[in-house]
Amino acid sequence: MSVLVEAAVESFGRARAAQDGGCKRIELCGSLHDGGVTPSAGLIARCSQKLITSVHVLIRPRTGSFVYDEEDVGIMMKDILVAKELDADGVMIGALTPEGEVDVAVVSELMAVATPMKVGFHRAFDEIKDQEMALELLVSLQLDSILTTGGAKTAVEGTAQLRRLVERAHDRITIIGAGSVTSANAAELVRATGLRELHASKFEGIEAAVNR
Repeated sequence: MSVLVEAAVESFGRARAAQDGGCKRIELCGSLHDGGVTPSAGLIARCSQKLITSVHVLIRPRTGSFVYDEEDVGIMMKDILVAKELDADGVMIGALTPEGEVDVAVVSELMAVATPMKVGFHRAFDEIKDQEMALELLVSLQLDSILTTGGAKTAVEGTAQLRRLVERAHDRITIIGAGSVTSANAAELVRATGLRELHASKFEGIEAAVNR
């Protein structure tokens, strides 16, 4: 079974380079150096129109905390509608309670708007203490994927937890390994964790490294 490589990009040029480099999915973001926020409607439209690679959109109204108020939620709902109208294939969402758990009410609201697009839970997951319990909750909410380092600074440092998450998820939800993934460490990361999907901003050479 081949490994799917997803490229995190914030420009059309990088999106096209990722497609040309064999990446099978693009995650469109803004301000990647700040951890990522929702990209512009223009970028979403251009990528959806010009690329054959699957396009997913990060839904994050601002940097900082993943605890959102009513205004934040309203912005995210509109951004999801825009992504849907512009023919994006999926969105990445995430919301936490002040206690650091999945905000079920907000996630459910956002998912209802996103249907029938694919919906994943972004790296807010890495701020959750009990990731196994959170995984089960996200399975019950019928999300498609979880983007995570395993709660560590990088995917390599989170190898043991990523393996536990992959084993627990089984075929119920996809674990996407993220966090300083490069062509130099991707193959070993896949071998050590059982990951079938990887996420990287420095995506060059990763597809060839894991799918030789």
